[in-house]
Amino acid sequence: MFENLWALISTFIVFFIGALLMTKLAKAFNMKKSRSLLIYIWHTIFCFAYIIYAQKYGADALMYYARALEGALIYKFGTGAAITITTFLVQGFGLGFIGCFLFYNILGAIGLLAFDGALKQATINKTAFSGKIATLVIFLPSVSFWSSAIGKDSISFLSAGLALWAALQLNKRIWLMVLAVALMMIVRPHMAGIMVIALAMSVMFDKKASIIKRLLLGSISIVGVAIMVPFALDYAGVSDAASSEGLINYVETRQSYNTEGGGGVDIANMSLPMQLFTYAFRPIIFEARSITALAASLDNLILLYLFILGVYALIKKKSQNFIENRKFMWVYVILSWIVLAMTTANLGIAVRQKWMFTPILIYLLLSLVGSKKKNIRY
Repeated sequence: MFENLWALISTFIVFFIGALLMTKLAKAFNMKKSRSLLIYIWHTIFCFAYIIYAQKYGADALMYYARALEGALIYKFGTGAAITITTFLVQGFGLGFIGCFLFYNILGAIGLLAFDGALKQATINKTAFSGKIATLVIFLPSVSFWSSAIGKDSISFLSAGLALWAALQLNKRIWLMVLAVALMMIVRPHMAGIMVIALAMSVMFDKKASIIKRLLLGSISIVGVAIMVPFALDYAGVSDAASSEGLINYVETRQSYNTEGGGGVDIANMSLPMQLFTYAFRPIIFEARSITALAASLDNLILLYLFILGVYALIKKKSQNFIENRKFMWVYVILSWIVLAMTTANLGIAVRQKWMFTPILIYLLLSLVGSKKKNIRY
């Protein structure tokens, strides 16, 4: 756990740097310092829970750290990027096993803080019921567990949180959106490509912007899509990005991966709605065969309840005027959900990777749930 004295000392240094950073960022996300510290401590608890889990059952985080001890430098996106970052932490700063975990824990905690700030805005001036649901979602175990470990999930969750916060006021936070895309590009280029597509469509169909601005920003976005999407497809392993046959072969190949074991499901013969449901809301509580599966099923039960409430509110309520860029949010959520649901055959992977778009989906649904507070005159 602690290779030497410096590994022990640096662990405490990293933890306190994280605490200080969370208090500094609290104002940026319109949060109280006490709330941000509570989120950080909660997230850190699950970081140590993941350490125990990884040592008992094994995890990719162990492989990342082992390669970092070897001094591996792999200048590639995805897994290679995670290994290289961990190598810099180990070889450059002398961080030990727990110190590296706490570094990635800080990244995930910042993403959770941005998520919490966004949900606070979604429930502002609404009844206490909406606020309780938002708090319940923030403190779901799955949110903090998977985003607290060494690897790609903490960085991708940070990207999703920052993208959500930036989309609330995109005109003022465009550079934060650029940072979110860059972070996603480092670990999951195909998801960064979906982000850019969503941005391009939101800009081109923005009725409030002038024609000149829409043409200018739309052209820039199209160029970005033309550059990033082929690269993302090549990274994902699509042999012929320009061919529909190549895409079909890729989907069929991905559907056959990881179908064995407790987390494997056969999604190839499912309808698209069932694939979407399986990816987002399974395992259900009756399918739980372990402690981790039971925890995931309880989280999914809450998410399904929120989804039903949100869809009902979306159908029932009339159109409202929202200041946030909801076009970007909906396009990103829908594309991500479809692509991941069609290509992921393992529920263990789905439980982790769905948090690349679920925070934005939850915000969209929660913004529709709950009635506004009534003004009471005395």
